[in-house]
Amino acid sequence: MAKPMRTSPPRAPRPAPPTDTIAASLRETARLLAEFPEAQVALIARAADLMTSALTGGHKVIWFGNGGSATQSQHMAAEFVGRFLRERRSLPSVSLTENMASVTAIGNDYAFDQIFARQLEGLAQPGDVAVGLSTSGNSPNVLNGLRTARARRVSTIGLTGGTGGQMAPLCDVCICVPSTVTAHVQEVHLAIGHILCGLVEEALADHDTDG
Repeated sequence: MAKPMRTSPPRAPRPAPPTDTIAASLRETARLLAEFPEAQVALIARAADLMTSALTGGHKVIWFGNGGSATQSQHMAAEFVGRFLRERRSLPSVSLTENMASVTAIGNDYAFDQIFARQLEGLAQPGDVAVGLSTSGNSPNVLNGLRTARARRVSTIGLTGGTGGQMAPLCDVCICVPSTVTAHVQEVHLAIGHILCGLVEEALADHDTDG
């Protein structure tokens, strides 16, 4: 007698995509960008002026941050050294998270909260610009980096969230995304970084043409 054929149990229907969650997240990021406070917009322009002045004076822009902010600092340094929207000379800029030998050696031999301060002590020169990224505004190693930068007569710019946290008084310009959600703050930081790149490129193109 032939054995009865086994039948597979019916597959459960796939859950519907969480479109409401996706749409809500996109709307919140769009809202933060569209409703960015005018006072903060003015600070972006001020930060671009500081960077432009430093670069035209033969100085450099130094970026640093942790985690996602570390990769964003590398991204922005790369936009300056390479190019953003237009062909132009390479601009001196570096991220303090690029050299893992330095980061791990300092973290091991000193402390993790010194990984940026120690590098700034050796690399930063008066007239440079240091840009610290911290979504909370309270990252100890970023704060120490900003303190060291100020001690070396380096202009300081902060990219943070909320009301700026402990970073605010350590920065010549502190740009605050009005959110406490890390992901949304980072998304807006990326847009601000691109805006800064564009403004600096445009200003330097005018400067080089005038020169």
